[in-house]
Amino acid sequence: MQRLQFLWQLSRTNKRIVSVLVDTVLIFLAFHLAILVRSGETNYFSYPAVWGIQVVVTLITVVVFARLGLYRAVLRYLTFQALFVVTAGAVVSATVVAALSFYMSDPFPRTVPIIYGAFLALFCGGPRVVVRSLVAQSYANNQNKEVLIYGAGSGGRQLAMALRSSGEYRVRAFVDGDPTLCNTMILGLPVFAIEDVMPVINKYDISQILLAVPSAKRSRRKLILDDLAKLPVEVLTVPDMTDIVSGKAKIDELKDVAIEDLLGRDPVAPQQVLLEANIKDKVVMVTGAGGSIGSELCRQIVEQNPTAIILFELSEFGLYQIDRELNLLKQQKGLSCDIIPLLGSVQRQHRLETIMASFKVQTVYHAAAYKHVPLVEYNVIEGVRNNVYGTYYTATAAIKAGVESFVLISTDKAVRPTNVMGTTKRMAELGLQALAEQENEKANGTRFCMVRFGNVLGSSGSVIPLFKKQIAAGGPVTVTHPDITRYFMTIPEAAQLVIQAGAMGKGGDVFVLDMGESVKITDLARNLIQLSGLEVKAETNPYGDIEIQFAGLRPGEKLYEELLIGDNVKQTAHERIMTAHEVHLSLSDYESLINELDLACHGMDHEKIRSLLLSAPTGFNPTDGIGDLVWKHNHIDDDVINIHQAVNE
Repeated sequence: MQRLQFLWQLSRTNKRIVSVLVDTVLIFLAFHLAILVRSGETNYFSYPAVWGIQVVVTLITVVVFARLGLYRAVLRYLTFQALFVVTAGAVVSATVVAALSFYMSDPFPRTVPIIYGAFLALFCGGPRVVVRSLVAQSYANNQNKEVLIYGAGSGGRQLAMALRSSGEYRVRAFVDGDPTLCNTMILGLPVFAIEDVMPVINKYDISQILLAVPSAKRSRRKLILDDLAKLPVEVLTVPDMTDIVSGKAKIDELKDVAIEDLLGRDPVAPQQVLLEANIKDKVVMVTGAGGSIGSELCRQIVEQNPTAIILFELSEFGLYQIDRELNLLKQQKGLSCDIIPLLGSVQRQHRLETIMASFKVQTVYHAAAYKHVPLVEYNVIEGVRNNVYGTYYTATAAIKAGVESFVLISTDKAVRPTNVMGTTKRMAELGLQALAEQENEKANGTRFCMVRFGNVLGSSGSVIPLFKKQIAAGGPVTVTHPDITRYFMTIPEAAQLVIQAGAMGKGGDVFVLDMGESVKITDLARNLIQLSGLEVKAETNPYGDIEIQFAGLRPGEKLYEELLIGDNVKQTAHERIMTAHEVHLSLSDYESLINELDLACHGMDHEKIRSLLLSAPTGFNPTDGIGDLVWKHNHIDDDVINIHQAVNE
């Protein structure tokens, strides 16, 4: 190994010189050994013609090897292509020997060139394979992560080849679900079924399994991950095949398992006609453009070639981030739309009207809202002002500015709400439905629709980043309730479906996105822990790594979310989008309700606000009392005063 290390440290030029000298000696040996094997005599070597042929063949063979690129190959990354080059060079060299022997009156038997070619391929190819193995072994001895690769297909083989030279991983075996591959050898590595892999994990102290099935559907990946989660190792994955093919990622860029793989939900290809309908060559405005959904809407809108996109955002930092990102995207992809960043609040109707009229806005996506359930419980009036009046003001401004299409981003929490946030979102829906009745009577009225869906992965306040942070910190992982379930969807898919649903709206439509199966949050937390190579600490496993603790439901929180109120649901032209017809108010009744609500908010009358929300056709069924922190603080002070008065009396 020390000599090998010395050779390895030589300069590239010196290594090539060594290779040429070694090949010269091997060509000489192959030539003379072929004659000895064929004739068994040594008197051939006394003929000057034999030595002449030897010199010419050696020179030509070295030149052929050089022209074929053999001396440019790096031994550490040697592949079977290099062996093909050696074989091709050996065939050329043997042909030269045959030709020279023919023109020089057959100084040796005619079968010598054939034997010589075989020896030359063996002599020049064999040592290279041996040295390549020794180099790989020397690097493997310094590697510190023993790993397995799940997937013995093309993705797994590419990953194994890449990792052999990475200096960080040592691949011990493949794992695959294909029974025809089990108990075979691929790239010199054994292939095991997943149920037979535990002895290998224990023998080599395997720390990670690398999931290399980049072209598999998410439903298939979920089944694989369910099996891998039972093993005491961390699971990492390679990028998607589309990213690898497009050059966005490399096969050996390992990353944590994507949460969408745990959900097993395969995305549906968007319908381009629907994506473009309300966007292409139009002026589009997105409120709440700096939020999780708003920013993704902006990214996808920009790629549909609008004339201009107006980013409307209350947060200066959020607006700065999305404006900068979109301008970079515009530059990279050569897009031509105007990007207009505007600060403002949806509670200022005059500002909204002025913007929409000035820029001649044609489509509005209203994503601005307070969506965090406990925070809205603690700040009731601001939640009502932003979600109810902010939506109504934005919709009214759209009507006055002649906007063609208005899409409200709603939530599953608007269905039979148990909290203020969900109730305000249902109130916002009622407002749009009331306005839609009025606009439907006009020839060119604004088309209103709302799109309702559940939780999105990776959004601000999402439970997934919190779980990952808690796992990285050593736990515990906190879940509100053992039985709590939620619907999940990725942000890009949600934004795509919102755009497509908005294009199908005829006026007052309530669209519901197909969220798939609801997910038990406890199971999600457990899978995240296990896929990190850790064990869940519990009564049955007191020596586990991370405990799952239950903190109790937060104010206004449901155990189970719903997406529909009634049963009157119809399928649309898109398989993931449904439409629901639900009870709503007339515009006069709605305006009467929000006028009363406005007075109650202005007077800080939380009891009246609660009463009005309960009386509205929202299905509000609160699980807790009034949670507004200011009201509770003042209420406590009043109770203290009353107690003091009672004592003094």
